[in-house]
Amino acid sequence: MKLLALGAAAVAVAALAVTSGTASADEVPAFDFTDCPAPPPAADPGTWRCEAFVSQGKLTIDGREIPLGEIRLTFSEGRVNGAYAQEFGTLRHAPVTVPGLAGTTLQLHYGGHSDFQSNAERRGELDVTATLRHPLLRKGCTLGVLHTVVHDDPAVPPTVISKNPPTMHFGVVDPDLALPATHGCGVLGPLVDRRLGLPSPSGANTFHQTTYVQYKQL
Repeated sequence: MKLLALGAAAVAVAALAVTSGTASADEVPAFDFTDCPAPPPAADPGTWRCEAFVSQGKLTIDGREIPLGEIRLTFSEGRVNGAYAQEFGTLRHAPVTVPGLAGTTLQLHYGGHSDFQSNAERRGELDVTATLRHPLLRKGCTLGVLHTVVHDDPAVPPTVISKNPPTMHFGVVDPDLALPATHGCGVLGPLVDRRLGLPSPSGANTFHQTTYVQYKQL
């Protein structure tokens, strides 16, 4: 899934057309830049910054909704020899309960690919895997890799929360996510697949994120 994400370059452009807004201290989360990747040795001085995302996610599989709770992600971007470059940091997600599968939890992990530079086709891409845990499931039961390509969510337009420090709020959605069958779950794997409706083709699923992002110069 590309949990996620509206790149800084995209935000800078979008800010020209978005509304300014305010949010209470209770709404805006605390941001953590601890996991920000350092600029590479050949980085152009003064061009790199880190982006910290705090999102609320939701995965819908053929009409079955799984609230994903809070998802935190960091990455850095800038220029190397004049060309755009980016470095992934971390994705942090605590296990959440899977509705309809008593005692089962799902936890997202980084799947090895990300691209947060937006273009005319999408806001970004992110691959994730999902670990499923239950006392009767084999250790290493997973769902993925899930390849998410996210677009602006018209229901949550980009809003500038603060210019200092730069902070924004926005929503993204992937309406074309395809989901594979589970893997490595043992003899109960087919039962889990039936209960979740897996595999599920593109067009039958959606991935939503409502996100706050803040930037820090490196």
